[in-house]
Amino acid sequence: MNIAVRDARATDAATLVAYNAAMATETEGRQLDLNLLQPGVSAALTDPGKGRYWVAEVNGRIVGQIMVTWEWSDWRNGSMWWIQSVYVHPDFRRRGVFASLYRFVEHQAREDPQCCGLRLYVENDNTSAQHTYRALGMKQPGYQVMEVDFNKATH
Repeated sequence: MNIAVRDARATDAATLVAYNAAMATETEGRQLDLNLLQPGVSAALTDPGKGRYWVAEVNGRIVGQIMVTWEWSDWRNGSMWWIQSVYVHPDFRRRGVFASLYRFVEHQAREDPQCCGLRLYVENDNTSAQHTYRALGMKQPGYQVMEVDFNKATH
C-alpha cells in the first residue's frame, strides 16, 4: 500500500471535521459540537499559527490525519510540538498510516532548529494507541495533563 503524506488544504476541511468527530466519539464517547469544530478546523487550515494539519492518502483518498500545535518551552528555549487530532480511518488501521504520519511530522520537527521535541496526550484507557506511540519511540514523561475547560459545549 502506497501512503502519501501531504499538507492539508482548505478543500479537506469536511474530511478533517468528520475524522475529528469520529475520533472524539471513539476515544472519549464525546459528541463534538459541529458549530465549534467546523470553524476550528478552518481556522487551523487558514492560520498556520494556530496549528498545522497533514493528511495521509492512499490512491487519492484521505485515510488519516494529524495536527500539530506549538508550545514555547523556556526551559528548553524552543518549541515543543504537540501532536493532536490524530485519526486513521478504520479500514486502514494497523497498516502503517499513523506511522507514516508520525514519521513525517518527526522528520519535519527534527529539521526545525527551534523544535525541542514532540508530545501528545492520550486517553488513559486507550491502551492500543499507547502501545503504538511507544513502538514509535515515545515514552510517558511522568506528567499528567490538568485543565479547566471554559467551553461548556464540549462536555
